[in-house]
Amino acid sequence: MGKNHKKLLNNLEDLRKTANLTQQELSISAEVSRKSINAIENGVYVPSTVLALKIAKTLDCKVEDIFKLP
Repeated sequence: MGKNHKKLLNNLEDLRKTANLTQQELSISAEVSRKSINAIENGVYVPSTVLALKIAKTLDCKVEDIFKLP
């Protein structure tokens, strides 16, 4: 993980709630733990490319809709 990851912005919580999904439901679809989804939403963890793509597929959006650089 690069040293600039703290600057990565994410919209995951808003998009997840708009899709009416709980963290648990999203985690099942993305094949990760609920704690991983929580850590991503709180900016503690930057997901792998594969996980980001799985999340985007579940939310029917692009990875760029979830994660952005300032």
